[in-house]
Amino acid sequence: LRYNFRGFRWLQAMIFAIEEINSSPTLLPNMTLGYRIFDTCNTVSKALEATLSFVAQNKIDSLNLDEFCNCSEHIPSTIAVVGATGSGISTAVANLLGLFYIPQVSYASSSRLLSNKNQFKSFLRTIPNDEHQATAMADIIEYFRWNWVGTIAADDDYGRPGIEKFREEAEERDICIDFSELISQYSDEEEIQQVVEVIQNSTARVIVVFSSGPDLEPLIKEIVRRNITGKIWLASEAWASSSLIAMPEFFRVIGSTIGFALKAGQIPGFREFLQKVHPKKSNNNGFAKEFWEETFNCYLPDGSKNSPASSSFHKGHEEGMGAGNGTAAFRPPCTGDENITSVETPYMDYTHLRISYNVYLAVYSIAHALQDIYTCTPGKGLFTNGSCADIKKVEAWQVLKHLRHLNFTNNMGEQVDFDEFGDLVGNYSIINWHLSPEDGSVVFEEVGHYNVYAKKGERLFINENKILWSGFSKEVPFSNCSRDCLPGTRKGIIEGEPTCCFECVGCPDGEYSDETDASACDKCPEDYWSNENHTSCIPKQIEFLSWTEPFGIALTLFAVLGIFLTSFVLGVFTKFRNTPIVKATNRELSYLLLFSLLCCFSSSLFFIGEPQNWTCRLRQPAFGISFVLCISCILVKTNRVLLVFEAKIPTSLHRKWWGLNLQFLLVFLCTFVQIVICVIWLYTAPPSSYRNHELEDEIIFITCHEGSLMALGFLIGYTCLLAAICFFFAFKSRKLPENFNEAKFITFSMLIFFIVWISFIPAYASTYGKFVSAVEVIAILAASFGLLACIFFNKVYIILFKPSRNTIEEVRCSTAAHAFKVAARATLRRSNVSRKRSNSLGGSTGSTPSSSISSKSNHEDPFPLPASAERQRQQQRGCKQKVSFGSGTVTLSLSFEEPQKNTMANRNAKRGNSLEAQNSDDSLMRHRALLPLQ
Repeated sequence: LRYNFRGFRWLQAMIFAIEEINSSPTLLPNMTLGYRIFDTCNTVSKALEATLSFVAQNKIDSLNLDEFCNCSEHIPSTIAVVGATGSGISTAVANLLGLFYIPQVSYASSSRLLSNKNQFKSFLRTIPNDEHQATAMADIIEYFRWNWVGTIAADDDYGRPGIEKFREEAEERDICIDFSELISQYSDEEEIQQVVEVIQNSTARVIVVFSSGPDLEPLIKEIVRRNITGKIWLASEAWASSSLIAMPEFFRVIGSTIGFALKAGQIPGFREFLQKVHPKKSNNNGFAKEFWEETFNCYLPDGSKNSPASSSFHKGHEEGMGAGNGTAAFRPPCTGDENITSVETPYMDYTHLRISYNVYLAVYSIAHALQDIYTCTPGKGLFTNGSCADIKKVEAWQVLKHLRHLNFTNNMGEQVDFDEFGDLVGNYSIINWHLSPEDGSVVFEEVGHYNVYAKKGERLFINENKILWSGFSKEVPFSNCSRDCLPGTRKGIIEGEPTCCFECVGCPDGEYSDETDASACDKCPEDYWSNENHTSCIPKQIEFLSWTEPFGIALTLFAVLGIFLTSFVLGVFTKFRNTPIVKATNRELSYLLLFSLLCCFSSSLFFIGEPQNWTCRLRQPAFGISFVLCISCILVKTNRVLLVFEAKIPTSLHRKWWGLNLQFLLVFLCTFVQIVICVIWLYTAPPSSYRNHELEDEIIFITCHEGSLMALGFLIGYTCLLAAICFFFAFKSRKLPENFNEAKFITFSMLIFFIVWISFIPAYASTYGKFVSAVEVIAILAASFGLLACIFFNKVYIILFKPSRNTIEEVRCSTAAHAFKVAARATLRRSNVSRKRSNSLGGSTGSTPSSSISSKSNHEDPFPLPASAERQRQQQRGCKQKVSFGSGTVTLSLSFEEPQKNTMANRNAKRGNSLEAQNSDDSLMRHRALLPLQ
């Protein structure tokens, strides 16, 4: 076995502290502390053997046998125990000491099991609980983004609880454990080989080890033999700075070690004390001889060996002092003049006093507990009725009670007090193993710290620039079961594999991940959508029928063109308002009709641009009322022409019934119904602007929510109902005189209207988004252009390009022609009836005159005039019409210059058109009751 130089330094720290206390004038004055030191040899049996020796002595002392025997060589009772190092040894000793309430203060046993005060009543320690160390290990793994690790633990009360706590912390952080093995310094070679095989075959590069140096040493030697490199070792405090493991020949295998070390303390004068060690000077230290022989590889004569002295303290070692590598037969004798400073051993490594300082602090804790007993004031003590213990007859259980209430300031100015579990909460230093360039030894470089007192998330600090991986690399090693999932993807579970083994799955549309190894993709906010890589959310595209897009511009231009053409027609009608064709079309009603068409074209503009609440509430009523006003005007015009021309004799009643005021009243009443529909609609379910996210994922369609589709149906349905009535009257009026056949064009316009709006319904139902508005705009413009073109373009053409037809004679001629046609039909009908009656009676086959109309069947004028002369005669004297029937042709003539009395035809024409005999526009209007004429 290799000699434990660090253990001997810890022993020296206890002796130094006791001697310092004994020489202090303020701490325990006039009192001397004694000690006894036992080597546990890192075995439970040796530790219990030593413990039983002074427990038995205490029991004998409690019997008060002084009067029965000579007790001059009596050993004082043990009032406290310092140790042991290993948690397994301390657990066994604490169980025994707890039965007698003898306080035990350990400087290195960190197992969390020892915090159980129900089982270990008298155990205290100056080292932090392993629970914090296990949490710190998990934090380090999480810090470096590792999630695939292996664990190794000593098969004792130190390794098993520590690694169990680590597993709990790892599970909370989604860290997976590839393998978990137990080791011991007593494991046989086959067991060691099996553990090494597991390590070698594992894909995990990070290995967490909760073990002491002696337990780990056999495993590390086998790993070195197999040259298994590339592993990162995460070391618990028990072996992070162990001289058994931190050896240059092991460095190529464990050079990436990151470990935990206790916070270093300062012990003034301790360096000089260590240098003064000598077998001849250390009469009370029986271990000095062995230390001297191992340090200088010589042997001392048996006469210089000193027996251990008695003490009231019990010192135990986790690692036994061990035996020499050779025996006295193979070593030269020691001269006694060797210089301790000339040899490099862990004993003289006092740069970072960690465990040594804990030993020093443990001794001072007991001393301050005794000081509290010594200075106790009666009435303020910790015992019954505030009584104090007698310092001269103090017992172990009294010292234990004062230790539990201890509170003092150490030599570094820090407050020392044990918590309810008997622990001191301390911080950890994080160290990284480096190879010294000077002598090739392993040095422990401090690269960070872990503050137990800080809040979660702020406890760990690591300076990555100081860390060397494998002794030379700055790149952080990779230890994950799967490669990192890049932003824009998430971790997908692989069936049958641990959660740390995953596949990277791309985020679906509308979700994103902006971090590496995201467990799930986050949904984008409602108005946002994932970008192409799914690494962030970008605002959704806003769509509506915009003024600036080509489609919107085209519709706007057509609407403006319609407004311009309507305004142009209105201007023409206003300029030529006194011409016969304008007067004959009922100009006041035509003005109103043109105004309504202006409103129709203008209403289409409300459907373009970003929908706002006010535009949504205005556009449908504006469109509906404008079209109803337009259709109402056309309906009144058409119905008036039909009723008057079908009237047998125009009377004053007709003229009163179809006066201008009544026409406007009818238009108003028809329009008022539509206004009522719109008012009810706006009051009960007003339309509003609506951001539609459902039609397309990446686009927000800003549309108008109509509020009530039923109301919209009523609005369009009422408009179509008026159009149907108008179409009916226009169809009936298709045989009116040519200049009055406005009904023919109205029929065409209504057909266009129906085609447009019948097509609109399926188009409106099948489109979505901005195209809904576009479909309605197209329907409005198409219907408006159809009405404007069919009703007014022919008139404007005559007014501007055929002024010869815009005369009173043309208007009268057209009216007279209609009368002649009606009369001719009646005459021929009577003639045919008379002819049939005569034939049935055997009458003549000649023609029978039945009226003063000249009828020639299939014969031409016997005295035809030249064409030019005939046209001149008609222009000067009247008009002439030729009407064809199934049985012949009737030629009708009418002169407006002078009465025609010589022919039968002129007399019939005069009778058929008696009210048009006056040579003025007013006579025409009186004949047909102010008809709207074309």
